[in-house]
Amino acid sequence: MTHDEKLTHDDRLTVAVLGPGGIGGLLAALLARAGHRVICLAGDETAATLRTSGIEVRSGLFGDFTAEVEADTVLRVPVDACLVAVKHTALDAALDRVPPAALGDALLVPFLNGVEHPAVLRARYREDVVAPAVIRVESTRTAPGEITHGSPFAEIDLTGDKVARDRLDTLAAVLGAVGPTTRVLPDETAALWAKMSFLAPFALLTTRYALPLGDVRTRHREELTALVEETAAVSRACGGPADPAQALTRYDAFPPQTKSSMQRDAEAARPLELDAIGGALLRAADRHGVPVPVATRLVGELRAAGH
Repeated sequence: MTHDEKLTHDDRLTVAVLGPGGIGGLLAALLARAGHRVICLAGDETAATLRTSGIEVRSGLFGDFTAEVEADTVLRVPVDACLVAVKHTALDAALDRVPPAALGDALLVPFLNGVEHPAVLRARYREDVVAPAVIRVESTRTAPGEITHGSPFAEIDLTGDKVARDRLDTLAAVLGAVGPTTRVLPDETAALWAKMSFLAPFALLTTRYALPLGDVRTRHREELTALVEETAAVSRACGGPADPAQALTRYDAFPPQTKSSMQRDAEAARPLELDAIGGALLRAADRHGVPVPVATRLVGELRAAGH
């Protein structure tokens, strides 16, 4: 089924999902269940599995269900939006599946960690279509087309300084209607650094010491506090929020067994998003002349360990 003049943003979108893993697969399934046309972009084997079996979701919040989706190895049809949900380490190769000419004026919505990817994407695609998003959710791909959503929440912040506000509002309304609590934030830098300020200390420390958050916040409390303060100072210098006390309160509220995705990648011997998180933090600190001795040491130790 293709677009025609009767299709509006209020009834049925066509959405591509690049990287149908824990996050991309969950969003693809929720959109498809609500009646939107979803095209998952992945490798040959995963695409074949999705075409045959769809996406099976197990979720306490959204229920257990299977959604039928389309799948391909490259974007070939016009879409309203393309959600990018690959890891930063796989981004360059994955973008070959979304040729700029095929994307056209569709929104490109990256759910990536870090703060540097919007500039990379705007250099490759149109500046006015890149709409960075931040998602707060725990969702895992257990096998191709099988998604377990474990958190009692799923929240999306959608932003994009160069994107028309009505386009952001339309997509946010669609995403909110299918499941995740979604809001549009007016300041892209603030939205990305709010996530970075929380993620960087959590990821670097849990990965460096191979410990869950509960052990990090008790056995390495002084280091956690210093790193949170360093990250907040960099965020402030970049125009983002800075509230180290609030960050520490958030860490203390998490279940003690919580692990970061970087730590899980290290445990599974997968490539780490160390440069996108730790490297980006050090580069931003250097640009603004903010001293970050704890972050510098941790990133150096992780790199020296072969990460």
